[in-house]
Amino acid sequence: MNQPLLKKAASNGDDVSSPTLENKKGIFQSCYEESAKNGKILSACGFYSFCSVSMVLVNKSLASSYKDVIAGDLNILLVVFQAIVAVVAVELCKCLKWVEYPNFSLRTAREWAPVNIFFCLMLFTGMASLQHNSVPMVTIFKNITNIITTIGDYYCFGSTSETLVIVAFGIMLGGAVMAAWNDISVSATGLFWMMLNCFSCSGYVLYMKFATKTVKLSKFGMVFYNNLLCIFFLLPAAYAMGEVQLFLQTEAIHTPDYLQKNAFAGLVGFLLNFASLHCVSLTGPTTYAIIGSINKVPIAILGYFLFDNKISNETWFFISISMAGGFLYSYAKLQTAHSKKETSRKF
Repeated sequence: MNQPLLKKAASNGDDVSSPTLENKKGIFQSCYEESAKNGKILSACGFYSFCSVSMVLVNKSLASSYKDVIAGDLNILLVVFQAIVAVVAVELCKCLKWVEYPNFSLRTAREWAPVNIFFCLMLFTGMASLQHNSVPMVTIFKNITNIITTIGDYYCFGSTSETLVIVAFGIMLGGAVMAAWNDISVSATGLFWMMLNCFSCSGYVLYMKFATKTVKLSKFGMVFYNNLLCIFFLLPAAYAMGEVQLFLQTEAIHTPDYLQKNAFAGLVGFLLNFASLHCVSLTGPTTYAIIGSINKVPIAILGYFLFDNKISNETWFFISISMAGGFLYSYAKLQTAHSKKETSRKF
């Protein structure tokens, strides 16, 4: 192109030059920030999944080790023990200046209390639903919980779900129904407790997201209040259900080994608390819920190898469907992130 044509193009306002250095820097900076953000989200999801699976396996190991010497269940009391360990751990970190959060405030406790109320409802309705429903039926309703959470996420926080995400939920729900086809039976009482459990689980996740946005606390401060209030709500319940008396009367578990295993479970619970709050704040209730469903896959497989748990053909089928749904959900989220990146580049 000769000089007159260049001058004419410039006079008409046409861009005849290559991208400037500033534009290139802006594109690279945008890509770097997007990659860093995606890295944080993936690490948060992976950390939560690891802690969640570890918590289930540790509790299963604890329960199976002492099931022959305990004439009953200590499910609620074990949660209280683990909450006590978590409070001691986070307070110790604060004393060592590793973490910072304000001293106890009754106002902050009131703001955070609904999270624990939903947690307690989730715990008790889950136990009741297992008493009145088969495990396959509970699995079906757990997938319905994910759909309720997604709807709540849309109405409460304006989070929209892609078509592939809805398809992923449908695949996982359909797989659970097909795996439980021979065991599908439900009573009015079982349906009542299961639906109550669905809404309490969704309420717990959704309010946790709201609390992480509105309560002015660091994640470690949230862990402190979460576990402290857990003790306040669950210890009286454990006493009322006779678990405290059962623990005091069962001398076979008053051993250093039992204490050490509970302490280790409490430390894992402390990490799980932090991982849950971090995952919900970075991703959202929908992603948090889908990770919780996918976690059943490694739990079932590890349970097979570690505890000789039998896996039926139906369970293997459900594992395959869950993995397919999980991969589809991940693909949908990656496609959405890529589309947003391309849109930001254009503008």
